Amino acid sequence: MNSPVSPVSPVSPVSPVTIIGAGLGGLTLARVLHVHGIEAAVYEAESSPSARTQGGLLDIHDYNGQLALQEADLMDEFHAIILAGRQALRVLDPDGTVTLDKPDDGTGGRPEVPRGDLRQVLLDSLPDGTVRWGHKVSGVRALGEGRHEVTFADGGTVTTNLLVGADGAWSRVRPLLTDAIPEYVGKSVVETYLFEADTRHPAAAKAVGGGMMIAPSPGKEIFAHREKDDTLHAYVGLPVPQDWFDANAIDFTDAAAPATLARIAQEFDGWAPELTALIGESDTTPVLRSLHALPSGLRWERKPGVTLLGDAAHLAAPNGEGANLAMLDGAELAKAVAAHPDDIETALAAYERAMFPRGAEVVTFDGEAAHGADAAPASASASDDPAQALMDLFTAPDRTP
Repeated sequence: MNSPVSPVSPVSPVSPVTIIGAGLGGLTLARVLHVHGIEAAVYEAESSPSARTQGGLLDIHDYNGQLALQEADLMDEFHAIILAGRQALRVLDPDGTVTLDKPDDGTGGRPEVPRGDLRQVLLDSLPDGTVRWGHKVSGVRALGEGRHEVTFADGGTVTTNLLVGADGAWSRVRPLLTDAIPEYVGKSVVETYLFEADTRHPAAAKAVGGGMMIAPSPGKEIFAHREKDDTLHAYVGLPVPQDWFDANAIDFTDAAAPATLARIAQEFDGWAPELTALIGESDTTPVLRSLHALPSGLRWERKPGVTLLGDAAHLAAPNGEGANLAMLDGAELAKAVAAHPDDIETALAAYERAMFPRGAEVVTFDGEAAHGADAAPASASASDDPAQALMDLFTAPDRTP
């Protein structure tokens, strides 16, 4: 059961806190503020919670993401959506040789949950009307003395004493604080799905096993998760220039899907057929995702009345930490505001002092191209045996706070 929520303080100068973006970080911020009795308004460009699918599985870590859910008083709800057995891990060589087969014994600290289910848990925990759907931001401007005006595509505006950009990689709030923009990291990921895998795609299903499978090689790899309802969700990483797909006339529309899948599979010529089946046998149109990152260690000078969290603040190449860090950012920002409700600058300064190093400490390794794997040691980028590097990583003791 959720704990009782105290009334909003009538003297709080930051109510409602204005949050741009209804992703996991923004919703966690709104929820923890609610637990502390502080009103929030979340503005989201999507028209409804079901406007688009919310992606695959997330491993929620006991040293960051779960700490945020504890602050949100949502651990019971979190445990209810965990997919048992999905912490199992297999590492395969490109020829299909299994080099690591680690079962899920129930003691791991990174249980897997569907991203959409976790988002719904957070949405259900908020008062009706907290999230304002269909509000696409077209501009933001400072009004002075820590106040900001947000303009939406429909012409509406809102003025706030505390503006939080939780709006991801291409944040419209970030330019208030820094000129930094995400840059392409030299790798793209193609996503595929295989449905009814055990019966329709048995070789691929056997290769993936019951949880996550990684087949790495220098520069490129195939990751796959076993999701709900006997579904395999694969991420195919390619170290190519951003214009490589256009230059090779690779079309990601429905009509071109078979040819596109075949062309991507060519990049893995010589790999085991049970691995390339995760590409060529996709039951959905492949989705291209170009990977971008902000400069490592990005910081900005404190400016009154505005801050960022999650990818808006410290976007990195996928490493398994992004969603966890966004949620922890949200929880920590809410706690700072609750601790200093009448001194927002003290709250934001305290939050940013902790957030900057937290966002910079995760180091990705060259060749990592999908969420679900923790960062490997820097030496792995030059390793002649990436499978062994991953084995060393995943057989090491779990990280502690």
